[in-house]
Order: sequence, then C-alpha cells, then structure tokens
Amino acid sequence: MAFLVHDARDLARRPRTVAGIERARASKRLWRVDLLQAGLVTSIAIAIALFLADGGGTRFATPGAAITSLGIIAGLVATDLVLVMLLLAARVPLIERAVGHDASMGLHGKLGKPVMYLLVAHGVLLLAGYALSDGIDLVAEAVSIWSLPDLPLAILGFALFALVVVSSLVAVRRKLRYESWHLIHLLVYGAVLAALPHQFSVGGLFAEGTWQRWYWMAITIGTLAAVVAFRFVAPIALSLRHRLVVAGIDRVDHDVVSIRMRGVDLDKLGATGGQFFIWRFLAPGQWWQAHPYSLSAHPRGNELRITVRALGTGSADLMGIRPGTRVMLEGPYGIFSEASRSRRRIALVAAGIGVTPIRSLLESASFRPGEATVVLRTPAANDGWLLDEIKAIARSRGATVITVPGPRGTTGWLTDSAAREGLSLAALVPELDDTDVYVCGPRGWSDAVIVDALSSGLKPEQIHHERFDW
Repeated sequence: MAFLVHDARDLARRPRTVAGIERARASKRLWRVDLLQAGLVTSIAIAIALFLADGGGTRFATPGAAITSLGIIAGLVATDLVLVMLLLAARVPLIERAVGHDASMGLHGKLGKPVMYLLVAHGVLLLAGYALSDGIDLVAEAVSIWSLPDLPLAILGFALFALVVVSSLVAVRRKLRYESWHLIHLLVYGAVLAALPHQFSVGGLFAEGTWQRWYWMAITIGTLAAVVAFRFVAPIALSLRHRLVVAGIDRVDHDVVSIRMRGVDLDKLGATGGQFFIWRFLAPGQWWQAHPYSLSAHPRGNELRITVRALGTGSADLMGIRPGTRVMLEGPYGIFSEASRSRRRIALVAAGIGVTPIRSLLESASFRPGEATVVLRTPAANDGWLLDEIKAIARSRGATVITVPGPRGTTGWLTDSAAREGLSLAALVPELDDTDVYVCGPRGWSDAVIVDALSSGLKPEQIHHERFDW
C-alpha cells in the first residue's frame, strides 16, 4: 500500500527537450570517468612494458627465469593497484567529482582481493623460480633468501595488507565497530611503506638510471603526496578557514537529532544538497572519531545542518553534543547531487535515515513543477523523519510525495501489501524512462530498488545511490 501525501503531477507542463543541460552535464562527467578508467589500465600496461623494455623481455630463456619473471610482473601489477587503491581513498577532487565517493570506495574495496592474490602469486612464483634456477628445494630456497635486503620488511607489509583485506570481508566487518575497522584499515599505509624498500634494494630491478626507477619513484611519491595533501593538509586548512561550531541541536525523535553548525564563508565550500562531509566534533572523547554525514538541508548563508540517528556508539555520543563545540570538516564529497543528473525528471527514493540527503537534494535540485517525485519508506503514512519538512518543500516547489508505510517485505524493496497490489518503481514514478533515480537507504534495500529500476529499463547512468553502512 502506498499513500499520496502531496500530488503535483497535474502541474507538469509541456516536456522540455530531453537532450538538454542534464544530458550535456552527464556526458561531460562520464567522459572524465572514461579517462580515469583508461588511466588505470594504462598504468598497468606501463608497469609491464617498462619491465620488459629494461631487460625483462630477455628473462624468459629458462623455466626458472620465466617463472621468476612472471612473479616480478605479478608484484609490479599488485604494487600499481595498491597505489590506485590509495588514490581512490585519498579523496582527490578530480576523482571525487567524476565518479563520486561511493563508487571510488566501492572500487577501492573490490581491488583488495585481486591485489592479495597477486601478492601471493608474487611470493610463490619468485620462490619457485629461484629454487628451480638454483636447483634446490623450496624450503632451502626460502631460508637462503631470508637474508635478502629488506625482505623481512616486505613480509611485514604483506601481513599488514592481509589483515586489512581480512577485516574488510563482510563476515568479519559485521563483527567490528566502525572505529576498530577504520583503525585497522589505516594499516594499509604501513603496509605500503614496509614493502617499498625491497623493490629498490632486491634484484636490481629499479637500478640507478633505469626508466623503471624514475617511473616508480614518481608515481609512489605522487600518490603519497596526494594522500597527505587531501587527507590531512586540506581538512586542517579548511577547518581553520571556516571556523565551524555547533550552533544548536533540534531533536527529531528519541534517537534522531538535527545538528546546526555555523561558520565563516561557508558559501565558498561550494556544497549543495545531497553531498556529505566528514565531521570531527572536538569534544572530549569524540575528537578522534570521523563521521561521514550528509547535509540534511541545502546550505544557507553560513549555516550547515546534518541529521543523525544513534546507530552506534559514535553516533549515540552526538545526541548530547553541546552548542559551541568546535567542528573540523572534510568535503564536500559525493555526486549524489545535481552533478550526476542526466534526465529532465527526478525521483528521490529513501528509507530510514537515508532521508537526510534526499531532503536536501529536493531543496536544491533543478526541476519544474510536476517533474519531481519523492518515494519514502516510513513507519506510517504521515509519520517519518523530516517528513513535514519534505512536504513543505514539495508544496512550495511542486513535487509529488508518496509514502510506503510498514516494514520491508520478504522480497523487493516495498512492503508485502504494496507488492501484492502490483506496485513498483514504474507504477509510482511517472515517465520513469526520462527520470534520474536517486536512492539512499540500507544496502539490501537500496540494492532491491536498483534492481527494480534496472528491470524497468533504466540505464546505469540514470541511477544514483548512497548507502548508509560501511
């Protein structure tokens, strides 16, 4: 069952040209995505090509040398992908504005296992190749190479990276607090620093004067510089410049509050509805916790607002944050905003605390009366977090609001009663084929909405999502 809370469908005018501003903007962004993907593939190709050009092409004359060369290539590709992972997590503006934080961190996570397999292959193939060339068994070879320069450090780096990958497995991650998982994840920097020395000291692969040495030094230093610049220097400079403090707390529910913050020159942040910041509230016991929360209202003057639900220890601590508390911030991040629009109509679909970016996006998105539809999963037909604000915005801007009350059904993203009525995204959103769909909510629920959208014929470029888990 679904309830039409506010109907603006009859306000729609003659359709605008589909291939308008939205299409041009989407085309430009997708072109940048293609360039970044090409850059990823090119970096792997360059790593292999430089190895072959600097004499690696002649190292396949014997079985032992061939196996050793394959092990070296596996290590080079693994190293390249680790640097890519660091760049994806460095919050580089070029990457953030092209693919968005959600997609870049998704790829970052997906690369973990392949890198792990390549590192294992690197070690096994090198050990087997050396043993075959020396004519001794694997155990004897392992003992003999232990004394190689910086090898113990490289093994420590592998162990640290393995710990990070294991902690990111879904079954393990669910048992960890976010703060513990995040702390373990920071070990990847230690893994990289521990593994780097052996690449320059073992085997003469990166010998003085070789193109490989200069190439790998350049991309390694460039990557680490990006991490330092955008993960540490930029947030500190941003916080010092804007001097953000908590201005007030508004209770939305027993476990939900809106936090209003004021600062200096906040308009220069360039933030818009749908985007998020990473916040650090400089209060005792909380200063070290980083909170990724979306704006729940479009920025106005020198005020920002977020709406937080107590889902864990960190977020529960924010329920009692005091006015006047200093706040550090990083961002804005994400393209869950106008930046990813590709069609003239817009549909905003949310569940739970996922309503926060939807509410701010409804306020800031460009659409004419009748071109926007909001679909909310709520406890009751006229009861939901920020629902009154959403209805007020919808009335002033000419958007349709539909609520789907009740618990999620056994299949799909709608309730069982709504599913029995044959409701779907296409049934709830008019002209779905010419609509950008924004989805925000729990992972399983969001995935179900996306499946419904794709089965209705929408292209991936029309579907934009933010997930509230880690």
